[in-house]
Amino acid sequence: MLSVVLSAATCGINACLIEIETNIENTLPNFTMVGLPDSAVRESRGRVITAINNSAFIYPNKHITINLAPADVKKEGSSYDLPLAIGMLASSSQVPETLLRDFVILGELALDGSLRPVHGVLPIAMEVRKRKIRGLILPKGNAREAAMVEGIDVYGAATLREAVELLRTNDGITPTRIDPAELFREDQTYAEDFADVKGQENVKRALEVAAAGGHNLIMIGPPGSGKTMLARRLPGILPPLTFEESIETTKIHSVAGLLPPNSALVAVRPFRTPHHTISDSALVGGGSVPRPGEISLSHHGVLFLDELPEFARNVLEVMRQPLEDGRVTISRTKMSVEFPAAFMLVCAMNPCPCGNNGDPNHTCTCTQLQIQHYMSKISGPLMDRIDIHLEVPAVKVAELAQKQPGEASSVIRARVVAARRLQTERFRSRTAVFANAGMTTKDIRQHCGLDAEGEGLLKMAMVKLGLSARAYDRILKVARTIADLAGGGPIRSEHIAEAIQYRTLDRNLWLP
Repeated sequence: MLSVVLSAATCGINACLIEIETNIENTLPNFTMVGLPDSAVRESRGRVITAINNSAFIYPNKHITINLAPADVKKEGSSYDLPLAIGMLASSSQVPETLLRDFVILGELALDGSLRPVHGVLPIAMEVRKRKIRGLILPKGNAREAAMVEGIDVYGAATLREAVELLRTNDGITPTRIDPAELFREDQTYAEDFADVKGQENVKRALEVAAAGGHNLIMIGPPGSGKTMLARRLPGILPPLTFEESIETTKIHSVAGLLPPNSALVAVRPFRTPHHTISDSALVGGGSVPRPGEISLSHHGVLFLDELPEFARNVLEVMRQPLEDGRVTISRTKMSVEFPAAFMLVCAMNPCPCGNNGDPNHTCTCTQLQIQHYMSKISGPLMDRIDIHLEVPAVKVAELAQKQPGEASSVIRARVVAARRLQTERFRSRTAVFANAGMTTKDIRQHCGLDAEGEGLLKMAMVKLGLSARAYDRILKVARTIADLAGGGPIRSEHIAEAIQYRTLDRNLWLP
């Protein structure tokens, strides 16, 4: 007897339907599975047989042939356990076939027949709605995530027996329902606040400018000056995620398997901080079946690279194109997958190998050659994509002893949101530009006009401070953001002066 069960696979952050065809013949017992299954899918036979027997069903010990269609799509993971079991039971007349075409089924089986959560449920649920299929049967741990997609019925089952009962007697069983908008509002909280930061007012101001314009930023300072602590609080002053951005971010984390059980949504901007030993494929994504890397997991959020010079040169270089395009394309022999990667890059580094260069309280033991070699580990093309270079001095004892809390993240975020609103209006006719950091040369000429005083100040800085040519446009972009924070009027000389201060590396201040 032949049965067909619908399941699904993820490709990038999207999904495609998989038909599991199971045919049972009354001949010598045998088990054959075709359709490009990977080792996890092939090994599912043992899990499925044991789960069927332990759930008080009868395993059909006959000639079983299973085809996973379409046959040219690689099938991987353990999410096919449940549909494979349902297919065997349907082909042996233990499950009615009347509802099999109404549901996409997925889930991993334990040996006792219980169901474990799987990855990539949100994009699969969106594909189910797109195909106008009635709904999903999946593990309870994934039900809230799938229920974020309105217009389909989502049934969470705890065991194989519950899934079978859903297909036998669907009447009277209530599907999982949640309010996506209410859940989105409830989850928009950040644990870390700028009110906890003592001192470093100039640094906090620079982070506010970076958040307001979407500018990439690098912080240079001695160990213990608070670079990591400040970076961790940056997502809290960025504009809140929109619901559409939240869904797109959740899809990436769902495919990567990073959503906690019973979690439904990524409602706050992600903050990713990979270790400096990370490989290039782990950073941008990869694998025989491509999976998102750290830059995609940072989509709509912040990617923080601490101890920047310690990262391998080839790892840093692979970020250049995603920083420009906002996406990364991974090509393999049989497929090409595109992941979104629109993120803010925030880096931190010491001013020298020992970390004490420029610190008045500690003596630097590095030679000029060692410092030059250390700083040269960061390539010019990567620095071209970083708008703000920020000096982070050691915190003074008097500032640490202050009992008055600093300015709260919510207050700073209100100013950032107001500045972003001006930029949204400014670039409303541009589909590829959302903030000042994304301005092209044409946009700079149109929106960053200077008066005679500002033009003279910028020219003098270029000559007297030895600023590089690449700093010119970066200064104008940052000055435009500073002007937006001040209300959105024309760029004035004080805005140019502040923007010039944010080009520390161009001024070679760290060389003795």
